[in-house]
Amino acid sequence: MIVVMGATGATGSALLHRLVTLGIPSRALGRDPERLRAGLDDASRRLVDVRAADADDPSSLHAAFQGAHQLFLTMANSPAQQEQERCAIRVAAAVGIEHIVKLSAPAATADSPVAISRWHHAIEETLRQSGVPHTVLRPYAFMQKLSTLAPMVAAQSVVHGTMGDAVCNYVDCRDIGDVAAEVLIRPELRGRTYTLTGSRTFSHPQLVELLGRLLGRPIRYVDLSPEAMRHNLIERGGLPDWLAAHVVEIRQLAVNRPEEPTDTVARLLGRPPRTLAAYLDENIGLFR
Repeated sequence: MIVVMGATGATGSALLHRLVTLGIPSRALGRDPERLRAGLDDASRRLVDVRAADADDPSSLHAAFQGAHQLFLTMANSPAQQEQERCAIRVAAAVGIEHIVKLSAPAATADSPVAISRWHHAIEETLRQSGVPHTVLRPYAFMQKLSTLAPMVAAQSVVHGTMGDAVCNYVDCRDIGDVAAEVLIRPELRGRTYTLTGSRTFSHPQLVELLGRLLGRPIRYVDLSPEAMRHNLIERGGLPDWLAAHVVEIRQLAVNRPEEPTDTVARLLGRPPRTLAAYLDENIGLFR
């Protein structure tokens, strides 16, 4: 049995969909199991065992992990994430989980300039110390997060950023879910760290050019200073301080450490990764 934490998130739900497609039973965890169950179609309900669990409650995790052999571990980024994921790892080790696939982040080192990457490094250290066999996935920017740009594009035909001409790796969460499924069902792929990207990088000027072609109107890119970007995210976007700081930090990482695409998705899946153009075309209604 495969347990999926973060089952309502973009990657967790993508993994569930892939496991259902493959006909593989799984167990999805959530604080609101009825809401989680309501989001599943009939085919998924036959294969997905929905359980209540709270990452802040070790006893609920202990009950939810019972009888399972593998765990896919992802939690929404938040100041509580580090302790929640470390708790899940400790419980998984105690109940005999045999393999953990952890969704991590780029630049997950102790001295990373990105705070959330430092959190992931600490979680990975707990994973290594647990003695549980594990695999780490380090995806770059989720294509699905681009939907946060949609309101400004729709209303003002503008994208704000703080990367200049620096390029960014984008990866579709569905490809992350597909890779996670492969790692969970193919033992020969386990025990490694995989960096996941799309097939090419894009700068913000290239991104707005692509959006403009799809929308049939020009889209402007306005480059802000890091501090102005952080202020904009807090005052206009309503983001909490820690999340606004993260957005700025991860974009400055792309400026200071030029990004290159990897062939990992293609190697593991035997097909090219989904493209940014295809993702935007599929979701262009959000930006109109």
